[in-house]
Amino acid sequence: MKRKKRSGIREGNRFATFLMYFACVMIAFITLYPMYYVLILSLSSPQYASTMRVYTIPKGFDLSAYKVLVRNSTMWRAYLNTIVYVLPNTVLMIITSSVVAYGLNYKKLIGRKWLTMFLLIPMYFGGGMIPTFLLIVKLGLYDSPLSQIIPSCFSIWNIILIKAYFKSIPDSLSEAAKIDGAGVLQVFTRVMIPLGKPIFAVVAVYTIVGVWNSWFGAMLYLPHTDWQPLQLYLRRLLIEATQSVKEVVDAATAREIAERQLSNAQLKYAMIIFTSLPVLCTYPFFQKYFIKGMVLGSLKE
Repeated sequence: MKRKKRSGIREGNRFATFLMYFACVMIAFITLYPMYYVLILSLSSPQYASTMRVYTIPKGFDLSAYKVLVRNSTMWRAYLNTIVYVLPNTVLMIITSSVVAYGLNYKKLIGRKWLTMFLLIPMYFGGGMIPTFLLIVKLGLYDSPLSQIIPSCFSIWNIILIKAYFKSIPDSLSEAAKIDGAGVLQVFTRVMIPLGKPIFAVVAVYTIVGVWNSWFGAMLYLPHTDWQPLQLYLRRLLIEATQSVKEVVDAATAREIAERQLSNAQLKYAMIIFTSLPVLCTYPFFQKYFIKGMVLGSLKE
């Protein structure tokens, strides 16, 4: 006989519960196993890593790839460059998006509906790669680290997201602050910003992941390696690892390249793990705000 909760709602049967748990376990496995697979390949010896015939535990446990990465000064420079791009991008993204979103929610703003429609146009229609490249050159940002910060510190999607979240905050809070003598700026800094932590966490996670994984803009605007980010260094490493032995005539050189490819096979997996760890460690710090911000920030107007 099925039990009833105090609310009067019957619990599902055991088979349905089993199916839900099984589906959750399978989704978790499908999501986590690729990263675990790369991890055990990076810990296996180059001979096994190159064949990719490692499925459960590392074979021929070997940390040589991680030793190479730790001693690689170029990799650490690229790592530092990425951090330099992530931090100001995240801070500026939150500042610009929240200020514009608050302004668009201000009821006395003249033409705010037209401004919102005007912002939606470039959200769906862009100028393209060539006009953007010419603009970067004209602004003097080519071959400058600012080319990875200034163009990407503003997002219309984040503005719409924060705008929807601000609109879900009761007007009574703003009105109470105004009665106490607060102005428009004080309402923003003392009411909206403290209450906007969940949506700011969502924007921060999106920005951190996006900037950390980006490489195409750096490839276009940073021709020299001094300011190139980590993902572009990883891309260059993977491309160099695909050099064909058949293109080399000398037997000794071919043997050397073949041995290097074996090491590169392990090195590229270690590099993927090494570059993914900061992003994986970022989410737990924002977890308590993330779900709430996603739910409230997605409310339709």
